[in-house]
Amino acid sequence: MPMSKVSILALGGVQETGKNLYVVEVDDAIFILDCGRKYPSQELYGVDYVVPDFTYLIQNEKRIKGIFLTHAHDDHIAALPYLLKSINVPVYASNFTIAVLKELLVENHLNPDDYTFFAVDPSKVYKFNKTTVKFVRINHSVPESLLIAIKCNDGNIVYTGNYNFDQNGKELYFTDYQGLSEISKEGVLALLCESIGSTNDTNRSSIVQFDARLRKIFRKAEGRIICSLFSTNLQRIQNICDLAIEHNKRIAIIGRKTQKIVNIAMNLGYLKVPNDSIVNLRYIDDKNKNNQKDLVVLVTGERHEPYFMLQRMCRKVDRLIHIEKDDNVLVLTRPAIGTEKMAAKTLDMVYRECDHVNVFPSNLLLSASAGREEIKEMINILKPKHIFPVVGEYRHQYNVLSIAECLHFDCNNFHILDLGDKVTFMDSQYQGFDEEVPFGDVLIDGKGLGDLNNAVIRDRELMASSGVVMIIANINPKTRRVLAGPEIVVKGFIVDQTDKEAMTKIFFDTVIRHFSNKFINWIELKNDLKNDLSRYVFKKEKSTPIIVPVIISTEL
Repeated sequence: MPMSKVSILALGGVQETGKNLYVVEVDDAIFILDCGRKYPSQELYGVDYVVPDFTYLIQNEKRIKGIFLTHAHDDHIAALPYLLKSINVPVYASNFTIAVLKELLVENHLNPDDYTFFAVDPSKVYKFNKTTVKFVRINHSVPESLLIAIKCNDGNIVYTGNYNFDQNGKELYFTDYQGLSEISKEGVLALLCESIGSTNDTNRSSIVQFDARLRKIFRKAEGRIICSLFSTNLQRIQNICDLAIEHNKRIAIIGRKTQKIVNIAMNLGYLKVPNDSIVNLRYIDDKNKNNQKDLVVLVTGERHEPYFMLQRMCRKVDRLIHIEKDDNVLVLTRPAIGTEKMAAKTLDMVYRECDHVNVFPSNLLLSASAGREEIKEMINILKPKHIFPVVGEYRHQYNVLSIAECLHFDCNNFHILDLGDKVTFMDSQYQGFDEEVPFGDVLIDGKGLGDLNNAVIRDRELMASSGVVMIIANINPKTRRVLAGPEIVVKGFIVDQTDKEAMTKIFFDTVIRHFSNKFINWIELKNDLKNDLSRYVFKKEKSTPIIVPVIISTEL
């Protein structure tokens, strides 16, 4: 019998937040698990998103059996349109995830009909030669979230995606414990377990406290209720809608048309709100204030968007809602990484404008990701031989080790993946590091893929930190005369009239030097202007702004 070979690698989603993309190879077959994006850090000026480097997958397209998705959050599926521009392979996911993905394809000017989608049935097993793939329903903040199990001769390779074991959810969010038990009986060679919530020790019994506090507010509220919510947490949005209906209140969802996941969920019936309970607000004018006391306003968005909209409402510049003194504002959004300052500023503004502000503490706003005890429960159920913590930064991955130690797990079988490192099993025996494949960040600016390079990012950093100097002039190359200018425009730092006069002299000295040549080389002229002006500005101001010469050639 030939030896069986199983390899595991991460092209994203380890030692970082977001950009989840994992690859399992069984002999010659490649199985892609999720394909997400992440938000850029502050130093990546102007970058919209960051996606994984797909070089390895493009090079091995013929070996790929499919792309298998766990759930419909951007950090797990939003990079897929960029991958599908390069390769065309089948996509396996739940009905809801496929609906959100198709909307993403349309946004990226791709036709969903050009691609193959399989809406998976968790009761079925999908065969790929000697390898099978099975899906198990798992609880998360969006409907039809799935755990993925790839079964080969050596056992199952299980990828959890994001999950939790909340027992208070509705049917759409139930976890299939029987399915998990069946996979455990078959044997689990490796568990790729999410780690981002591994530092969270809070018990999910606090959900009962959250619900009790929410009900108390709804019961006592005399004025309008305004709730900030993340559009990705459909389970919480459903809970608020249920309470509003229970208290005979009407519901207005702000951001419904711009937040695709909320809109899709309502259109497909995953977010269940009676039509007669939904209010379509009209723009505020002299006659219409949208401040009826029976109104519940859901301010939805991603990352910073709920805070941004609340700020607009406080400044009275929003077209639909102006926050008033007798409103009840419920802040049900924990600040995402990088939005903490904006969240603090928003709270300060809301407290100034409203007398009834309820900021729910973090211990009641539980993450939809698995906490410490839930990771422990998953390990206990599946009993894996090897553990690979994924979906998290290094500190999260490392913290899973202490969780495994509590269960007396053999720490020799605990492995922290690095991006691009491929680890291998031969006949179920762990062989360790095999090879390194291409990996990295690809920057998305607008709809372009990989258009940005280090020089562009460096220029943006310089403009943000040191400013820009534009020097504009009109030159006649035949008469060797400056017809107009130079006009000096400075942005980002302060110069006085003396500095502008010195820059003007430098301009004329440089231009006259080039007039002595037989032909004017415009590229060399602009480069010399950049260098001469940069030396002066650095010597005088100790600053290194971007110098932009704008030279117009005019022959009269």
